[in-house]
Amino acid sequence: MKSSNPIFARSGFTRSPDRAYTDGHTVNPYATDGHIRLVKGETADRATMTLDNVVVRTASTLGTVAVTAVLSWLLLPVDTAGIGRSFGLAVAAALVAFVLSLVQAFKRSPSPALILGYAAFEGVFLGVVSSATSTYIAPGVVVQAVLGTFAVSAGVLIAYRMRWIRVTRRFYGFVLAAATGFLLLTVANLLFSAFGAGDGLGFSSGGLGVVFGVVGVLLGACFLALDFKQVEDAIAYGAPREESWLAAFGLTMTLVWIYLEVLRVLTILQSDD
Repeated sequence: MKSSNPIFARSGFTRSPDRAYTDGHTVNPYATDGHIRLVKGETADRATMTLDNVVVRTASTLGTVAVTAVLSWLLLPVDTAGIGRSFGLAVAAALVAFVLSLVQAFKRSPSPALILGYAAFEGVFLGVVSSATSTYIAPGVVVQAVLGTFAVSAGVLIAYRMRWIRVTRRFYGFVLAAATGFLLLTVANLLFSAFGAGDGLGFSSGGLGVVFGVVGVLLGACFLALDFKQVEDAIAYGAPREESWLAAFGLTMTLVWIYLEVLRVLTILQSDD
């Protein structure tokens, strides 16, 4: 199973949706008896992943993100006296979260401790960023960003269930290529900003910033569709129950991505008013 973040890859079942032979049968990547199973839904005699498992694990990771975000908002001051320290802690938390996600991405099996640790540190980062944004740039924008994230997620879920979004190999390749370009532009923008180019490439403000943020939201929505496909395939193929932690990990990273991009768009729109 692969994570939602496009730069991560690990063994297990993959996002690639077209694992089929010309005879119409599909390979079950979870066969455990040394033979390839060709019947979708065929499982071994073991505890297998269910939708309830995924919902519970995802609620746990998102709940951890929310709790630590709220605590960091309340406990880490973003006034002029403490904002430097708060941002230092936020950057440190983001780096720890990134390292934990990398470790999990390269592990052969899911680790609930790593995944919940990632969620906790990610929450600290989000809490400080959200508090600072709401205090100094766009009051009230955080609630709007949360509602926007829920709206995007609900829309993608409905579109996926209605099969308006069809996750195919071509769709997967397009999203991966677009995300790679998006990340490269983001890094370039940060580098230009760091070395004295002011607003960098202009992706942090104005009309170009809004367009770039909207593209980020759309990419997040596409990755969410890939996550749904991944979960659907895992359940159909009888993935081990512990794989539900990886599904929760991927969904959490995608939802964090969507939230940050929605927050970016709304902040630019409000600051330009």
